[in-house]
Amino acid sequence: NSRTISLLSQLEKINLDSVLGESDNARYVTSKILHLVQSQEKTRKEMTSKGSTGIEVILSTLEVKSFNFCGYGFIAVLYFIIIKCGGRRASVLVTKGGTQILLQLLLTASKDSPPNEELMVLLHTLLAKIGPKDKKIGMKARINGALNISLNLVKHNLPNHRLVLPCLQVLRVYSTNSVNAVSLGKNGVVELMFKIIGPFSKKNTSLMKVALDTLAALLKSKTNARKAVDRGYVQVLLTIYVDWHRHDSRHRYMLIRKGVLQCIKSVTNIKLGRKAFIDANGMKILYNTSQECLAVRTLDPLVNTSSLIMRKCFPKNRLPLPTIKSAFHFQLPVIPASGPVAQLYNFPPDVDDVVDESDDNDDAETESEVETEIDDDKDQHFKNDDIETDINKLKPRQELGRPIEELKMYEQFFPELSENFQEWDLVSKEPKPFVPDANLSGPIVVPTAGEE
Repeated sequence: NSRTISLLSQLEKINLDSVLGESDNARYVTSKILHLVQSQEKTRKEMTSKGSTGIEVILSTLEVKSFNFCGYGFIAVLYFIIIKCGGRRASVLVTKGGTQILLQLLLTASKDSPPNEELMVLLHTLLAKIGPKDKKIGMKARINGALNISLNLVKHNLPNHRLVLPCLQVLRVYSTNSVNAVSLGKNGVVELMFKIIGPFSKKNTSLMKVALDTLAALLKSKTNARKAVDRGYVQVLLTIYVDWHRHDSRHRYMLIRKGVLQCIKSVTNIKLGRKAFIDANGMKILYNTSQECLAVRTLDPLVNTSSLIMRKCFPKNRLPLPTIKSAFHFQLPVIPASGPVAQLYNFPPDVDDVVDESDDNDDAETESEVETEIDDDKDQHFKNDDIETDINKLKPRQELGRPIEELKMYEQFFPELSENFQEWDLVSKEPKPFVPDANLSGPIVVPTAGEE
């Protein structure tokens, strides 16, 4: 019998009537619910409690075309419920089908010219909040045609950081889907991200952090990574990282620096990216910056990520390796003059003699890719094929220094190794089985001289 339940009951009746004359009553009910949600924590909990139909009634109202004029009010109601009440309410909204309805509203609102900025901010904030709770949001956005709406808003409103930030948060959620990443890349999202993250500036660091996370997710696509390499963005990323390393003397922006490294890590997953990283002197840059970060324990994530990148991009060589790159020198007894080993020994020290064919068949990635729609936001760990994991191969082989025939001459000095010392039965002429004496309860004592 609370005020909230009474207002929700009136809203359900209005939904059933679907009469245009009820618009004034719908506006009144909407304003009252919004006021209660904004001012009372009790009302927010009551609408999202177990068994409550508050969110279902609001979502069903948003689907009624006659009430588009009060849609902003109900979106504001959902905004205060989700943002103020935490993540559990976001899961409730997803289970009630809220993602599909919000995407449809976003598509409808984008048709206005110009679109309502306040409505776009609320919709994108809600989608960014419930996005991690809905693993199918990328597919739903693509099917509804809402994939490029956020991208177009960012393109045309770059100075408006209040609108751009929630749009970037939604793009970050979309980019975890590989098919969406390729589609967004074709529409210029990679170039757009580099406009946001550079040049160096400490203004709007929250916007830059989200942009770096979005770019790192986009560059996991090999198509987008190739595009970034072709446009020289690997050098840009290294320059940005060095700028932040020099200016962040108090280590307040460690997350931004790590975001830049994550972008470099994603783009170096392809062969062209690793080559561009080497050509841009990336090994020396990351090595020097990592040395300066070793003294600060809070910067260990930067050192670890830099080590992974350098290990991944360092040229690989086969053993034996007679160059300064190796701490060990394996001397072979016989080296044929025209064999492959002789050719290896004749290579200059900086030559990578291991052929990398990892990207040779990836040109048709978009056409041959099977859409799995699985949320792959986990970091892709680089697999180093040079590390041997077979225990049997790692065990050293124990070989005799001389052949067995030469060792037989020493048998007479070690008869216990070849003689059979079993006790023989004189009657049956067969060895007796060994049976321990039951009377022996302790060790056998051999008598010494003078004792009986």
